[in-house]
Amino acid sequence: MGPATVLLLPGVLLGLCSGDSLFPSRHLALQSGQAAGRALGGWRLPLSLELLEEAEDLSLRGSESLRDLPELEPECRELLAAFADSSVKLTGCLVRNARPVRLCQHCYRQFRETNDQLENITRAVGNASESSKCAKSLLMSDRLQIVVILSKFFNDTWEKANCANCLKNNSEGLSNNTMMFLALFNASLTCFEHNLQEQEGSLVNNYTQVCKNCSVTYKNLNALYKRMQESKQKEDAEEQSHLCIDVEDAMNITRRLWSRTFNCSVPFSDTVSVAAVSSFILFLPVIFYLSSFLHSKQKKRILILPKRIQSTTSLVNIQEKCR
Repeated sequence: MGPATVLLLPGVLLGLCSGDSLFPSRHLALQSGQAAGRALGGWRLPLSLELLEEAEDLSLRGSESLRDLPELEPECRELLAAFADSSVKLTGCLVRNARPVRLCQHCYRQFRETNDQLENITRAVGNASESSKCAKSLLMSDRLQIVVILSKFFNDTWEKANCANCLKNNSEGLSNNTMMFLALFNASLTCFEHNLQEQEGSLVNNYTQVCKNCSVTYKNLNALYKRMQESKQKEDAEEQSHLCIDVEDAMNITRRLWSRTFNCSVPFSDTVSVAAVSSFILFLPVIFYLSSFLHSKQKKRILILPKRIQSTTSLVNIQEKCR
């Protein structure tokens, strides 16, 4: 480092302490621009110098921390940060459990936490404390209202998925029917996988063992699903009822595997009952027309008999008169 550089450093440090720029040539250019503007009879800076001045102002503003903004009180920052953290957790959980759909059983804790944080914000609005100003600024201070939009999105998604039908009253955990269904669903998948592993050595895709060994588990799962549907339809008689998306998606996956992939047929007892009912309905027209034909023929015989009797009696009367 040369002696000129050593002599220059104290001047630079003094300039930084006094608030001067590190680039004095830029200020010289500004001064020359101002002088040129005065010579032309105006005070306007050249366009390039104006852009440089605005860029420096923006960089200085951007270096300020958000904690120094006067309109955000400490209580408001805490409420907003808590809602932001819970929203991030809930969003990540929803996306991770999108396929296969497991969001109701895996994300109900995050959803409840997000609702609790929003309630903390809305509760502050009703109070007469200083925090009410901050809560109003979070919920109603601008046209966008990002906190309200996010909360509405979470609630609409949760309602559309019908997650309340899988959970207990206060979303404290899964309901008993849901836990039973998931246990049977996992047992069915385990049975499928176990029987498929035994057929890995065979060249032909023969799923006879899967259909035979897993029919009882699949039948129990299907029966429980139908009972849950019927129970929900009784509760919501006027509206179109749906089970939660986790249960519906799990049942759809199982049915596709059973019917399309494994090509398993309906159990034999069900087939016999369906065939018997179908045959009875098919022969109903034949029975109806046959009974109608026999009944009309019998009526004809009854109508003809009195005519013959009447004709014979009249003939006897005529013979007696002739005598």
